[in-house]
This record gives sequence, C-alpha cells and structure tokens, in this order.
Amino acid sequence: MRKYQRLSFHEREEISRCLAMNYSIRQIARHLKRSPSTISREIKKTSKRIGHYRCVLAHCRAKRMKHISKKPRKLIKNKPLRSFVFKHLQLLWSPEQIAKILVLEYPNDITMRISHETIYRYLYVRPKGQLKKLLIQCLRQEHKRKHTRSSTFRGNSLREYLSIEERPAEVADRIIPGHWEGDLIIGKRQGAALATLVERTTRMTFMVKVKNKEAKTVRKCFTHIFKKLPKELKKSLTYDQGSEMAQHHLFTKKTNIQVYFAHPASPWERGTNENINGLIRQFFPKGTDFDTVSTWKIKRAQELLNTRPRKTLQWQTPQAVFHKSVALAS
Repeated sequence: MRKYQRLSFHEREEISRCLAMNYSIRQIARHLKRSPSTISREIKKTSKRIGHYRCVLAHCRAKRMKHISKKPRKLIKNKPLRSFVFKHLQLLWSPEQIAKILVLEYPNDITMRISHETIYRYLYVRPKGQLKKLLIQCLRQEHKRKHTRSSTFRGNSLREYLSIEERPAEVADRIIPGHWEGDLIIGKRQGAALATLVERTTRMTFMVKVKNKEAKTVRKCFTHIFKKLPKELKKSLTYDQGSEMAQHHLFTKKTNIQVYFAHPASPWERGTNENINGLIRQFFPKGTDFDTVSTWKIKRAQELLNTRPRKTLQWQTPQAVFHKSVALAS
C-alpha cells in the first residue's frame, strides 16, 4: 500500500493546468496517479469554484496549515485548566510545579492534567501581544552570563568562630529541622539590604529589610526573627564570613543558637540559602534599592516563596512542611 504524501507544487501546477483544459477530477487523478478524493479535497479546500483554483495560493495555504496542529490544545478548550495555569504562572510558579500540583489537587479529575512541556509550548506559540509578554515574564528564564569571581579573600573581622567543619553531622543529613542558613542581599549603593534565613530541612524562608549591614543591625534583625520560633526549631545557623556577623558571640548568647561559618569564597557550603537568594532575585533584581521597597512587598514575596510547591519536598510547600515540624515540636 502506497504511503500518502502531500501534494507537491508541481502536482498542484498540473491540477491547475488540467482544470483549465476542462479535465474531470477522475482524469486529473489518473494523470497524477492520485486518488480522485485527494484531488477533490485539494480543489474544495482552496477554491469556491473549480475554475478558481490557483496552484500558488493553494501551495502557500498548504505550507501554512502544515504547522497548525489539528488536535485542539488543552489550554484552549479547557477553561478551568487554563485559569489554573495562568493564575499560578502569575504567582511565579514554574510549569513543572503547576503540572505536579494539579495531580495533587485534582486526583480524580483527569481533565485537569497537563505536562510542563505543553505549558511551555502554549506560552511561546498561542498568546499574543501583552498577554504573551506578561506570561513569559513569569517564567524563570533569566540565565545571564556568569562572570568569574576573584578568589582573593580579603580577610574578615570575625574572632573565635566555629568553622563549618565543626558542625554536627545531623545538619548535613537534613533529617532534623531547626538548622538554618543566613545571608544578606545587598541593595543599591550598599545601602539598605535584605536579610534572609532559610531552614535547611523544610526550606521555610524569612526575609527582613535592614537599614544597613552593620553587625549590630544584622544581629538584632536575626535575633528578632528567631525569637518568634519554637525552641526545638532553633539549633544552628550557618553563615558566610561576612563582617555583618561579627557579633556572632552576642547573637548566640541571646538566642542559644550556635553559628558556624563556611569557608571563604565557598557559597556551595550554604547551597540552600544561595538557591533561595536566586529565587528572591526574581522579585528583587540586582540593583534594587531596598530603601524604596515596602515591608508589605517583602512579606508578599516571602509568602509566595513559602507557598510554592517544591520538588525536593515531594511537591509539598515549605510552609506546610514547616508547620508540621512546629506541631511535632510542640
């Protein structure tokens, strides 16, 4: 059985010529060694009357239609699914997070299923104008070129500190919650900054604006955050060797939380916090002047991060896992 092949430009040209010579559809089919139904469909698709068939227009239309899927796209025909996807894209969820959480929220509804590849294809092909621009901006796609950092370490003002090598093994295992990583995201012109804390097991994140990066200011900020947490969830803090943590002894005295310091120029030793800082940059890009950022905006970004499902948490949210840990610790 002969495998079907699309009509070529030469065949369409022959159809046009034969029609001008008043050939019947069956005569044209025999001439081209094609099925009469193929010739009939070709003529009907591209002309209202037999005499109006033009090979160039017909061939252009065929090339255009070749790239249009005949199967209706899920996000076009399924309005509830489309609303769910658009809503969570605007919350800065990734397509993979959306696809996974659909299964958890609609376990018995197979119409609420879509792969993350389908979401990507839809976003880049279907929406137009401002909607397309808005939705694509929601994707985490800013993979800017990385510049090699200097490995020169300029020293610090820390005294009598504990290295990360002295940290208990249970911290690395991520089994017991209560071990934290901290950092500062510096703002424009080295002014106000954003203090960030992330719990290693649950990925729960706290963010607070600090007016400067002086050691006293940062120590008070972190102390204030930890005062609100249960005692069982305050075990250790891992930090880099920044001068803003120079008052770590006083911090430990006030909170009973031991601080461990990563090696110089070794951000991977605080990988959880580094990853969270990358996500935070989606809300506050490099060069943000935190003096002009409201507390509400910071809390809103914190809420969006903590209510976003994570693959590493089996698609649970950091907030849900953290609250379970709080309940168990109480």
